[in-house]
Amino acid sequence: MRGKVKLTRRQIKEDKFATFMLTAKDRFEQNWQYYIIAAVAIVLAVVAVVYYFNSSQSAREEAGRKYAEALASSNSGNSQVAILTLTQIVDQDADAVTTRQAVFMLGRLNLESRNYPEAIRFFEQYASKYRGDKLMYAAALAGLGACAENQGQFGDAAAKYSQAAEAYPGGPSEGDYLTSSMRGYLLAGDMEKARTRLTTIREKFKTTELAQRAERLFAEKGTAAGGS
Repeated sequence: MRGKVKLTRRQIKEDKFATFMLTAKDRFEQNWQYYIIAAVAIVLAVVAVVYYFNSSQSAREEAGRKYAEALASSNSGNSQVAILTLTQIVDQDADAVTTRQAVFMLGRLNLESRNYPEAIRFFEQYASKYRGDKLMYAAALAGLGACAENQGQFGDAAAKYSQAAEAYPGGPSEGDYLTSSMRGYLLAGDMEKARTRLTTIREKFKTTELAQRAERLFAEKGTAAGGS
């Protein structure tokens, strides 16, 4: 009887490796199409990601270029051309920052063009979606106030101007918004609220030219409205 052949550890490892390779080869030959599909899927995913970032960058650059064109058109007095370009930016929404700026500009340009329904639409859109920038958020509320005031809705205008002042207390336009609010209440004949706004202006901006203007405005409009 022949004795058992004792394999070394190295031989055992080599034998296991050979078995594994043969098994893997058989498995690949039987399922090669799945491995190819998986490999192709990975390549396509990588290509898609690269394409997305490249196209997104290109879209953002295009949005910035269009916004610059809109500003140039506005500065040249071509408001309608600027509005069309800005509307394209908002519709495409390729870049969040540029879209936000375009929405506000559409509100302002429509206000200047006395297209109040459109101005209100864009100012409301800005005020509802972009509250992070307090300065511009307050300006959008003030834009709504201006729309209301220009349409003779003085009480609504005063309320919007008040909201604008409250949106950014201590901001560079707070005094102007408070004064506009006071003017709106005076025109609406609400002397009590107008006087309250004047008191706030006196407290916050005493000895300033703004406070003096508010005092004169209250005296003029208050007398016309029958106040004292």
